[in-house]
Order: sequence, then C-alpha cells, then structure tokens
Amino acid sequence: MYGVFASWRSTRLYLLAWLMLGLLLAAMLAAGGADWGASLLFAVPLAIVYAYATGYSAYYVCRAYPLGQAPLPAIVAGAGLSAACVAALWCAIGLAWRSLLASLRLTLGAQPAAELHSELATGLLAGAPQLARLLAPMFGLGVILYGLAVAVNYLVLESERVRRLETQELETRLMARDAELRMLRTQVDPHFLFNSLNSISALTALDPAGARAMTLRLAEFFRHSLGLQADRKVTLDTELELVRHFLAIEQVRFGERLRVAIDAEADALSCLLPPLLLQPLAENAVKHGIGRMLEPGLVRIEAARAGSLLRIRIENDVDTDEADEAGAPGGAGIGVDNVRRRLAAAYGHEAGARWTREGGRFRVELVLPAETGSEGE
Repeated sequence: MYGVFASWRSTRLYLLAWLMLGLLLAAMLAAGGADWGASLLFAVPLAIVYAYATGYSAYYVCRAYPLGQAPLPAIVAGAGLSAACVAALWCAIGLAWRSLLASLRLTLGAQPAAELHSELATGLLAGAPQLARLLAPMFGLGVILYGLAVAVNYLVLESERVRRLETQELETRLMARDAELRMLRTQVDPHFLFNSLNSISALTALDPAGARAMTLRLAEFFRHSLGLQADRKVTLDTELELVRHFLAIEQVRFGERLRVAIDAEADALSCLLPPLLLQPLAENAVKHGIGRMLEPGLVRIEAARAGSLLRIRIENDVDTDEADEAGAPGGAGIGVDNVRRRLAAAYGHEAGARWTREGGRFRVELVLPAETGSEGE
C-alpha cells in the first residue's frame, strides 16, 4: 500500500473523511427533496469509490511530478489532466449507479423511479437540461476533490521524506558514534600496552604474584572496554570500574609515584553517561601529568550529583617547571576536546567540559544531565 494507504491507520482516517463527505452529499440531496434512504445509498458508495480512485491516482501523479524536482507548470498540467479524467470517470460511474438505482425502483428525488430512469435515458441521448445540471456540479466537485487528494498525497510524501531523512541522520549519528568509540579504543596508547607487558615480564622474576595480578587486571581492562557499545550508555559505577583497572595497571609501572583517589557519591554512581568518557582523561592525567614528574603525584576523581546535573572532576599533579603544559595542544587539551565533542553530540548544550590549571594542579570538570535508569538505555 502507498501514500494515504500506506498503513491501516491512515487508510481508516482517509476513508472516514470521505465517508463524512458522502454523508454531506446525501444531506444536500435530501435537502433538495430526495428521499434520505435513496440519497445515502447513492452518495456514500459513490464517495467511497472516488476515495480509492483519487487516492491511488493522485499518489502516482505526485510520484511522477515530485515537489522541488518537477517544474510547477508540469505539476499543474499533470494534476489537472488527471483530475479531469478521473472526475469524468466518476460522473460516468455516478450516472450508471443512479440508473441502476432507478431500475431497482428506488426514489431519488421527487419523481418516481421509472420516470427518473426515463429522464436519465433521454438526457443521456439528447442532453437534457436536468442531466446537465447534475453533471456540471458533479464534475467540478470531482476536480476539486482530486486536487485536495493531490495536496494530501504531497503532504504524506513530504512527511515520509522528512522521516527518512531523520532516520538516515540518526543512523549516521549512531555510525559516527560507533566509529568514534572504535577510534577511542585504538587510541588507548599502544605504549600503555607495551609498557604493561614489559612490566609483567619484569615482575615474573621479582614478583610472580604481582605479575599474575597485573595480567588479570590488563585482561579485565580490555574485556570491559571491548564490550562497550557507543549507543548504549553505562553507569558511572561501570565507567569508574574501568578507570580503576587502568590506574591499577599504571600503578604497577609507576609504583609510589602514582597515587589514586576516587570519591563518588552514592547517588551519582547510578547516573548514565557515554562509555569511555573518563578513561581518556585518566590516561592523559597519567601520561602528561604523573609521567612527567620525578616526585609522587596524585590523580583524584570526584563525582557528585547536584539536582538534575552530574558533576565530575578529574585532577592530577603536574610538573610546575614543565614548559609543555598538560592542557596545551598535543597534551590533555586533545583529550578534553574529544570529550567535549562527545558530550555535545550526546546532550547538546545541556552538557559541557572545561579545564583549568592552578599552579601544580590540572583540573578537568564535566557537567552533564543526571540520567538514571537501566544500564545501556
């Protein structure tokens, strides 16, 4: 089914509108002196027949002359010619139907059916004035109704086109988010993996238990990260668990140089956020902050819910003598910019990310809507 007949709901609404029109035509005939029963039997079936005729014909006319592609004169000419043909066919069907009713001795007007049938036959052959008075309004009404059907079908086609564009845009956004997540996975610093494996190799001789624990954490980290989907949000608790695995692995490499403090309020842990949102920030905190320091440094993550907002803060110590600041281009600024773009794609203007540096501390603050629900919604 196509156009207004694309679904049962639109078909019912369309036929209901034509049924109301048939009742209106029957009322007009009854007001002119016709019998109510005969008027209904004449007008309602004729309206339903014309509903299907105009519905299908107007749909193919609209498809043949699409808006924005076909010139306006061609649209008017094509719709006008089709309207004239279909209206003339409707008049012929109406005459045949009226003649059939007359032959069944029904009364349609003040005259007996036999006399009316005789008058119709005479008018058909000789062009009686009574028949002309019937055909002219019926033809004009048919043209007008056909024009309305064309307008309705154009509206339906345009709404379908807009819906398809919205669906394509949504699919494109989902594909872009999937590609972005895959890119983030590939951006997990290869040196992190290599350094982790080297640390495991070194620990096998000095601390076999530590090597085994680090191997398990590394496997757990990649198991969690590879199981995430870009279009399914995770709870803050799940995201922090991934960050803990990452920082625990880095602590094996840096030892006492890397200290970690994670403080998240209970009502914030159930809030949803895009996956792998915090891991790049934690990675930058280690790589551009702790990794450039000789003395021990702290990475602190705090999360709290403030009404309808979720606030997350990631802080890390930095070398005060380091010329290339962690927030400079090529450092944490790239990670913050990526996070800012992901927040804008997911929440629009309702979320944001900013960074500041105060002395020996580098801070990234995220603000996003505090959504709650089942993980992955």
